[in-house]
Amino acid sequence: MFWPDTISKILNIKYPVIQAPMFGVSTPGMTAAAAKAGCLGSLALADLSADQSVELIRKTKKLTNQPFAVNIFVHHIPELTDSLREKFSEAKQFITRLAKENHIEVRLPDLEDIQVNSYHDQVDAIMEEGCKILSFIFGNLDDKSIQKLKENEVILIGTCTSVEEALILEKSGIDMICVQGIEAGGHRGTFDANDIPEIGGISLLSEVDDHVKVPLIYAGGIHNGKTLRAAKELGAQGFQVGSLLLASQESALHPFEKERLKNVTEKDIVLTKSFSGRYARGIKNKYIETLENSAYILPYPYQNKLTNELRKVSKSLDNTDFVSIWAGQSIHNYSELSTEEILKNLIQSVGMK
Repeated sequence: MFWPDTISKILNIKYPVIQAPMFGVSTPGMTAAAAKAGCLGSLALADLSADQSVELIRKTKKLTNQPFAVNIFVHHIPELTDSLREKFSEAKQFITRLAKENHIEVRLPDLEDIQVNSYHDQVDAIMEEGCKILSFIFGNLDDKSIQKLKENEVILIGTCTSVEEALILEKSGIDMICVQGIEAGGHRGTFDANDIPEIGGISLLSEVDDHVKVPLIYAGGIHNGKTLRAAKELGAQGFQVGSLLLASQESALHPFEKERLKNVTEKDIVLTKSFSGRYARGIKNKYIETLENSAYILPYPYQNKLTNELRKVSKSLDNTDFVSIWAGQSIHNYSELSTEEILKNLIQSVGMK
């Protein structure tokens, strides 16, 4: 039988295919549609407040009675120093001027207007809502949170981009590890925001498989039967897909963003910190080219909060030069079918029964 069943049994799903938690792209509808395909849907909560997280969890529960994962950012929040305050002001002025030069009128927030959320409040809300699968990126949960979640029988899925990170996750008692190859679209799951291990998925997955014993999920470049089979051969027992679903019916991307995907080339896909302050892979545009390697990129989450309004306004203007369209290195036809159909087609392509 092709299908590894370890993860399927643990997560109570038919196929160990996981819809990636793409914040800003995935929706409760996408999560529910993935579940209808017999896969694990993921609800992206990123660094939302506890109340916002609860609202999305409840929306998703209304759409499906199947298991789904919730995904959070376990990032470090930098101290607000005088230097950071000064850099924030400079970045705000520069980005506001850049937007105006490109006919975008936008009011970016002051530092005092920004609300920064810790994941600890989300953890409590997730347990109160009875969620039983939690995945996370940008580091590891603290020991106290791991203990609380384990006591509530929550299955924990960490994300690694190196063998070292995988070993840290396993040692702390994380149940499964998502191995994120450099090919993957969206934010890198690295523990250190400034140190990005540039390890290809084939090398990384094979190495991690040699060093840890917990079940592995692979993410990065899976878009058809061939790429999924390759991940299985290298040790993956679960398969996470994200870019495959970018243009799906349930995707939150606007039509003009989906149209941009259809014309993307391999030269267009880059890693950048310019929108959020953390490395993410997506489609190069005028904003990225201007900001990259400049002095106007703040640490996450401050850069992310600063540029959020710019991205919203640019979406309303159908302006591809000032939005973040995250995408992986595997370029394909970006189907506009439903998430359920796309995932079923992927399953059929590898002969999974």
